[in-house]
Amino acid sequence: MKRRNIKYTTISIISLCIVSFVIMIISMIQKGDNTETGHYKKKAAVLWSDTISNKASDFMADKELEADINRFMGKWDIKGMSIAVSRNDSLLFAKGFGFADREKGIPMEANSIMRIASVSKLITATAIMKLVETGKLNLKSRVLGAQGILNDRGFTEAIRDERIKDITVEDLLLHKGGFTLGAGDPMFNTAEIIKAKHLDRAPTNDDLIKIVMGRRLGFHPGAGRRYSNFGYMLLSRVIEKVSGMSYWEYVQQNILHPIGCYGFRPATNYYDLRHPREVKYYSPDSELVEEFNGSGKMVDRCYGGANINALMGAGGWVASAADLNRFVASIDGTGVRKDILRISSIDLMTAFDKGEKMCFGWTETDGKGKMSRSGTLSSAHALVVKFADNECWVITMNSGVWTGFHFTRELERLIDRLRLKYSDQFPARDLF
Repeated sequence: MKRRNIKYTTISIISLCIVSFVIMIISMIQKGDNTETGHYKKKAAVLWSDTISNKASDFMADKELEADINRFMGKWDIKGMSIAVSRNDSLLFAKGFGFADREKGIPMEANSIMRIASVSKLITATAIMKLVETGKLNLKSRVLGAQGILNDRGFTEAIRDERIKDITVEDLLLHKGGFTLGAGDPMFNTAEIIKAKHLDRAPTNDDLIKIVMGRRLGFHPGAGRRYSNFGYMLLSRVIEKVSGMSYWEYVQQNILHPIGCYGFRPATNYYDLRHPREVKYYSPDSELVEEFNGSGKMVDRCYGGANINALMGAGGWVASAADLNRFVASIDGTGVRKDILRISSIDLMTAFDKGEKMCFGWTETDGKGKMSRSGTLSSAHALVVKFADNECWVITMNSGVWTGFHFTRELERLIDRLRLKYSDQFPARDLF
């Protein structure tokens, strides 16, 4: 009996080992199959941006810092905010404050992603410079007309003002294309365009290009400057035409993923379509607006008031403050973290001209090493400030403020106050 029991026990153990081994192999195969594909393909299943949390930035001085931030948020009725601070390309601090979704009680986290509005232009400018470096594009290349990059017959035939054919890539980067807002911003007034052009649907970006080609320019390209979201949407289309890829795919595969920025996503227009970890957005008022697609519905301006996704490189990205900080570390030319561009391209992007504050992608530089880029939507604000001492502060918010783009000054003052008070209290480390 004893020998028989030993025999049965041995067989049971061997069987259990075989079953466990098979289960392990199947599990490994399934994990391989679950790896993301397409333009979200990753080298690893778990990334730094997936795991970074508020806990990583809890330390003694944090309580006082949090109190200062909460007072600022209360003053401006900001529902949620995220801040990331780096020095010498090492992430020292990343934390969310307030709510990512107040109604559901979801707190803002260090890796919560938000609309970054016109900070997207900095990413687009970087992509343009990468194409210039690879010889696929020239800053002096004409953009429109039969000899231009976007020489589609429909665009060319729609041109009313011959000066449009003189617009170069560089003109668009510097907001010198000649486009003005006399008829409104075509990227934000689609509901009015639908009525004026008697359309039965929302205009596509191709439609918008043809419509704007039928207007006169406000000035000769290169001879003046007017901020233009439309111009940066055109740059997005240039990237597509030259690369043979969608704008989103080219930027992710050639700019963001090589530098370890996997948290960037194309913006969506509605709450139900938001990405994992994406926040809920809040307008500065409760006023409803007409839906951008001409449906006649009255909607919250955060969700359906504008076609945010169609902004493309003008304002169509969502990202976390920490991911955005990592992106800046790859285009700052410090040499600490490997840059995605050559130093000559970075110098062009940040070139200082006393009379020309706006640079390639950046809102402004001061010629002494300080650079900034801001972004404003009715649903969000974002600000990046890179200081001459290689400290970089990034703020993203899920709430619009009634002062609009003027609110950027308040965010700049907040960064200056927090930097003066807490900069030397951040622990030496690298959360990247």
